[in-house]
Amino acid sequence: MPYKSKPIEKSYYSIGEVAELLGVSQSLIRFWETEFEQLQPKKNRKGNRIYTPANIEQLRTIYHLVKERGYTLKGAREMLKSKAPVVDKQLAVRESLLKIRSFLTELKSDLDAGDSENPNPQA
Repeated sequence: MPYKSKPIEKSYYSIGEVAELLGVSQSLIRFWETEFEQLQPKKNRKGNRIYTPANIEQLRTIYHLVKERGYTLKGAREMLKSKAPVVDKQLAVRESLLKIRSFLTELKSDLDAGDSENPNPQA
């Protein structure tokens, strides 16, 4: 059985990397830092923000609530304070379903490509 290497996960990410990962602007991430007290990234000696994977998960949750579910900032703050485990679980389920969907879509396209290679299947 061949060895499968695990993707290297960094300990810290820059604001640019996080913005690209989430598909938002850096200024939006800085704005969310002022609006959500849960989000407190560390800063290095130069004063640049450095985000941990836990910070990124918090940002994903905020993004999900505000951008995908349509919560106001006030509503998202209240949801994070009162129902944080529920929101995290919903987000995890959603991400799992999206992965399954992409896998099934890819599988279907592979099967369709296989059918086009063999136009005369034997019955």
